[in-house]
Amino acid sequence: MFIDKLNVKLIEKTPFAEQLIEKAARVCYNSGDNRNDGIIIKRCIKKGHLSVLEHASATFHIKGVSRALSHQFVRHRLMVVSQKSQRYVDESGFGVIVPPEIMKNKEMYQHFIKYMQLAESAYKLYRENEIRKEDARFCLPNAVSTEFMFTANFRELRHIIQLRTDKDAQWEIRQLCVELLRELMIFPNCFGDIWEKIAPKQI
Repeated sequence: MFIDKLNVKLIEKTPFAEQLIEKAARVCYNSGDNRNDGIIIKRCIKKGHLSVLEHASATFHIKGVSRALSHQFVRHRLMVVSQKSQRYVDESGFGVIVPPEIMKNKEMYQHFIKYMQLAESAYKLYRENEIRKEDARFCLPNAVSTEFMFTANFRELRHIIQLRTDKDAQWEIRQLCVELLRELMIFPNCFGDIWEKIAPKQI
C-alpha cells in the first residue's frame, strides 16, 4: 500500500480547436469575418450559445484519484470514460488517497492507515486462496486510487468544471477540476472566463 497523488495530463485535443469553433460560430451568424481573435467565441459564451463549443474536444489521463471521486465523475454522461478495472487488474499493493481532514489529525490518520492495511491484508488473503479478482475486490475501500482516461467536448468540460469547482463540491473532485481548468487554459477564449472567476478562489 502507498499514498497516491493526483496527476492530470492532457493527452489529446482537437487540432486548431478555437479556430474550428470560430468557424462554426461564423456559419451560425453568416459572418464573413475570418479573424481568429476569439471575440466571436467570447460573444457566443456570453449569449449562452454554447453548442459551437461541442465541435472541439479534449482527452485527459487522470491518475491518483480515489474510487470515491471516480464514482462521482462518471455521472457526467456527455463524455466517454475508460477506467482501470478492479475486475481484471490485481489490486495487491494498491495506492490510497487520504482526505485532508484525516491527514491533519494524527490519531485519525493512524487509524485510517491501519484500516487500509487491514483491507490490503484481506485482499491478499483472498487472492492467495484463489478468490477471483472480481470477488476479492469487494473488500476494497473507496480510498483505493484509480486511473482513467476521458474525452469530452468543450461545452461539457465547461459544465463539469463550473459545477465541480463550486465551494460546495467535494474537495477531491474540486481539486481535479481546478487542474483540468489549468490544462485547458491553452484555449483562453473558451475557458478564460471560468479561470478568472473560479481559479483564484481555489489556488
